[in-house]
Amino acid sequence: MLVDLWPQYGLTISTPRLELRLPREEELAELAHLAGRGVHRADERPFLTPWTDGSPEDRARFVLQGHWGGLGGWSVSAWRLGLGAFHDGNPLGVVTLRARDFLVVGEVTTSAWLGIEHQGKGYGTEARIGLLTLAFDHLGANAALTEVFQDNHSSQGVSRKLGYEHDGISVDARGDEAVVSDRLRLTREKWSQQKRPAVTVDGMAACRPMFGL
Repeated sequence: MLVDLWPQYGLTISTPRLELRLPREEELAELAHLAGRGVHRADERPFLTPWTDGSPEDRARFVLQGHWGGLGGWSVSAWRLGLGAFHDGNPLGVVTLRARDFLVVGEVTTSAWLGIEHQGKGYGTEARIGLLTLAFDHLGANAALTEVFQDNHSSQGVSRKLGYEHDGISVDARGDEAVVSDRLRLTREKWSQQKRPAVTVDGMAACRPMFGL
């Protein structure tokens, strides 16, 4: 079976409303089409990824390439775990946990996108808590990082609510505009102080060698 060769397919993170796991082939296609329909309004640009460029098919194929690239490029020293977020079996978006030299550095980075019709319902926060539970409680991370545009108020709010603290800035090109992002850091100590919903993680034991644990 596929899960015997790639045990991440048996990894499931369950929050009160969501299930986070690797999508199967047809579910991946649904997620790709969801992104093709939009992950933010056309007059916004809250991410470096140009989600409004090209056709819906172009954006859908971008999701496929990102997913396959994360699986195909996996190594203990540099891994990217992109999980589908599902509510009652319906795909909502993709949440990603990634790290480089994790066994030495002990830090992870999170990112996410949700279909525009699923935003504003608290799913993003709940999915982030699921990823952070995996990172801190099962992988033993020391810190979780994220970078957020200063004008991306919703994502800023989620991070601050979860205990992230300011850790500097970065400057990137967004088209022909230079934009400033806040670097935010959540430490293990801050994570342990957070009140959060119950999260269960199944299938991690078989995955530990894939993370070098």
